[in-house]
Amino acid sequence: MRVVIAPDKFKGSLSAPQVVEAVARGVRAAEPSTEIVGVPMADGGEGLVDALAAAGGGEIRRARVTGPLGDPVDARFALFGDGTAAAEMASAAGLVLVPKDRRDPGKATTRGVGELLRAIVEAGARRIILGIGGSATNDGGAGMAQALGYRLLDAEGRDVEPGGFGLEALDRIEPAGGPDALRGVQVSVACDVTNPLCGPTGASAVYGPQKGATPEMVGRLDRALRRLADVVARDLHAEIADVPGAGAAGGLGGGLMAFAGGRLKPGIDLVIHAVKLRDKLDGADLCITGEGSLDAQSAYGKTAVGVARLACSLGVPTFALVGSIGDGAEACLNEGLDAYFPICPGPTTLDEAMARASDFLAAAAEQAMRGFLAGAKSRGSGR
Repeated sequence: MRVVIAPDKFKGSLSAPQVVEAVARGVRAAEPSTEIVGVPMADGGEGLVDALAAAGGGEIRRARVTGPLGDPVDARFALFGDGTAAAEMASAAGLVLVPKDRRDPGKATTRGVGELLRAIVEAGARRIILGIGGSATNDGGAGMAQALGYRLLDAEGRDVEPGGFGLEALDRIEPAGGPDALRGVQVSVACDVTNPLCGPTGASAVYGPQKGATPEMVGRLDRALRRLADVVARDLHAEIADVPGAGAAGGLGGGLMAFAGGRLKPGIDLVIHAVKLRDKLDGADLCITGEGSLDAQSAYGKTAVGVARLACSLGVPTFALVGSIGDGAEACLNEGLDAYFPICPGPTTLDEAMARASDFLAAAAEQAMRGFLAGAKSRGSGR
């Protein structure tokens, strides 16, 4: 019997490779002879680099770049032998890099993302998969553009200030050396939201508050991004304002399109292709996926559902092991999942659940596997 284990991370608790190990422990406890194929997954947010490196043997490298508030940080990326690299914007400009009392999307910059892209190209990559979840920024990729060599100037010919508020003074964009920085490099952007750049469902209104924006700041940031879109359309002949996903990561989705030739794609689809999940699922008896939470939003392309859809198309039954079950999780049963199981054995605190996640996962995987084996035995006996 062959079982493919293809989960996402359990955020704040276990990385995707660690989840694979825990689930494999449980599966082998139920049936020691099982052939296990472990495929750590991600949907484009944090964990993308580790998941792809684990699946494809990538070499983890680091680059010193400018952090979201201007302090230097060490960003990570994975480099593969075929010239592909994987990176996360969060390692250069993520919310995790900013203390809660210092969150300020009006000042936070994506400059480090541009520096990271340059470092990746200098390392020899010709194709970049960039996950853009978890941002601290709302500058539409302006800081990234400046790091790539574009000049973003005010009416006096001065470089605009870093951050979303700096765009209020934007008068024109000069390509300078920008287009050459990524010449011949394909940038695929793992994007899991469809928000436009501006407006009531745009970057500032929807995601600004979690980055520290007050209602007054949201209005200013939205107008600043609108200004960016207008100048990009005029000077670079790129329309980004209403493209689905342009509002991702504080407008970095749109900025990557305009300044880096980026192509926005669902993150789970990029990862599925990169780790060759279709080939690994072909002929499998069971697929076990999982992530920290399953709810109605999961049906819009999160890891568990993305894996289940593919497995279903290949006729492979799929179970999901999840940390918590939210409202609307049952919708995922219409998207390829055959069943989902919470891993907590009973009432527990969040701290205990996170501390014991590995053991909980192993125990839940063992019981799910036993149930699957019982069903297989019943089918084999004709009952």
